Amino acid sequence: MTTHAVPTVVPTVTVRAKQAKALPLQATLVTTATGRRSLAALRLATGFIFLWAFLDKTFGLGYSTPAEYAWINGGTPAQGFLNSPAVQGPLQPFFQSIATPLVDVLFMAGMLGIGLAVMLGIGLRVAAGAGTALMLLMYLAEWVFAAGSTNPIVDYHIVYALALIVVAALAAGDTWGLGAKWKSLSLVQRNHWLA
Repeated sequence: MTTHAVPTVVPTVTVRAKQAKALPLQATLVTTATGRRSLAALRLATGFIFLWAFLDKTFGLGYSTPAEYAWINGGTPAQGFLNSPAVQGPLQPFFQSIATPLVDVLFMAGMLGIGLAVMLGIGLRVAAGAGTALMLLMYLAEWVFAAGSTNPIVDYHIVYALALIVVAALAAGDTWGLGAKWKSLSLVQRNHWLA
């Protein structure tokens, strides 16, 4: 008995790697230099709001936080707010129940992270998401729907959240920031949510 090699044909499957869609640069989204500079100014101002809140609450610079209530002096920034008369409405028991040292750390880390990311122009999608969530929680905690509110629909929390969304959506970190360099990193190219 002889064995013959029988040629076999193995079908080849060509797998095409899906080409990652490039992250848009601000110049393709906002076509005028004045528009890009205006968005950069909005980004810097909005980022500084968050960074300033972190600095004032950490060191008690005497603006909204006196030195004796500074975080470095044993103050409790989130707990102080959540247990204050500013928190009202039907969600008050929930917000007071989460007033813990862990929430102080998370709140302060959020303020620092959001502020730095927005000012540097990096990670704007993450910063906008986190900042918007934080602003909506504070909006609900203060319950602006109560009588005596300045505006029961749109207050500064909503304006800050919208500003964060706009600077992220229009890639405002590319002008006067590190956004373009950040988006060129291979990690960010593979994970667009980090842009």
